Amino acid sequence: MSSESLNAGTIVDDASHGVAAPHFRLPAATRIGVVRLQVADLARSLAYYERVLGLRDVGRTTSGVSLGPVGGNAPILELLERPGARAVPKRGRLGLYHYAILLPDRASLGRFVKHLSEIGAYAGMSDHLVSEALYLTDPDGLGIEVYADRARETWRYEGRQLQMATNPLNVQDLVAAAGTEGWTGMPNGTKIGHVHLHVGDIDQAAAFYHDALGFDKVVWSYPGALFLSAGGYHHHLGTNTWAAGAAPAAEDEARLVEWELVLPDAGAVASAAQSVERARGSIERLPDGSVLARDPWGTAVRLVAES
Repeated sequence: MSSESLNAGTIVDDASHGVAAPHFRLPAATRIGVVRLQVADLARSLAYYERVLGLRDVGRTTSGVSLGPVGGNAPILELLERPGARAVPKRGRLGLYHYAILLPDRASLGRFVKHLSEIGAYAGMSDHLVSEALYLTDPDGLGIEVYADRARETWRYEGRQLQMATNPLNVQDLVAAAGTEGWTGMPNGTKIGHVHLHVGDIDQAAAFYHDALGFDKVVWSYPGALFLSAGGYHHHLGTNTWAAGAAPAAEDEARLVEWELVLPDAGAVASAAQSVERARGSIERLPDGSVLARDPWGTAVRLVAES
């Protein structure tokens, strides 16, 4: 499919590239907040997330535990226990493909690589041109990416479209960047960088996340995928049809419960909600001021204002 057939929105100015959302446009300061996951065994998951990923318990809730970097108190994940929840099947479910933890610098990612080697944990590895990434799977089969960005001034474009790829990672060079400092856990500044979803149809995904919710298109010619963002980032959201034909994750399965999209203020949350409503999307206004929107396959994104 040609890029012209996907460029349904207004073209973004030359400085930011991409394809702007055609109606409401998410503010440049939009970011990903907490990702909430349903797991079968909270103790088992905690052991994995602490030992392998280097996260720590930063607070308990009535139904689970919040996790954050060792160097800070802000949660980035919340694990919610459903005893006996079924693991994600190998083919996947519509919903979560992976969520992605963004480290503050390349040296931290190098130290994480050395840490995984020392504990004998397997990870897939890729160079995406705009970032370097490792891929893991938690005990319930939920996908995880841990990555570091390359400097934005090194990103390259072909016309309006950002160049991304899946190339072999230069592991030796990455490890060399770590220096002599050892891994002591997820460092201060670690956050959720993006969420990547299995969807049933790219055009429907674009209608919801681009036309209605207000993400800009960034990469639209990657096979079976569409990448979207706010503020010119390489992507806050990935969507793909690589599990097309699968069912959405069920209530009794390990799954993504919801992910937060943090907007600069309450006015932006209200505008985003109104845009989804105008497109006849599913929204629920909650007592705390947040808004829960659901994509065509039931995946929930919670719109919240920056605190």
